[in-house]
Amino acid sequence: QVQLVESGGGLVQPGESLRLSCAASGTIFSIYGMGWYRQAPGKQRELVAANSGGSTNYADSVKGRFTISRDNAKKTVYLQMNSLKPEDTAVYYCNRVPTNFGSWGQGTQVTVSS
Repeated sequence: QVQLVESGGGLVQPGESLRLSCAASGTIFSIYGMGWYRQAPGKQRELVAANSGGSTNYADSVKGRFTISRDNAKKTVYLQMNSLKPEDTAVYYCNRVPTNFGSWGQGTQVTVSS
């Protein structure tokens, strides 16, 4: 069974940066597209960045500020988040794209506040 462990979140001020990591185990990581999702309080979980088949795609709300990357040897996917805004506050999760693995990690909380 796949396990996903997200880390790297925290409390930052607007304009600052964070780098999230997600370590996967229990699956052949390299063959899957992977993405970062987020869920803000009272809102549905949304996909913000995806890396699949050598291509990357981003939600309009994060385009130009977030960068997704992966290290298949380490079975890890990263999300570099720059110029953070209060509206980026959410719990961030990684999972497979376009369909998730059916289970989720615990996520990592990102809070952007002055």
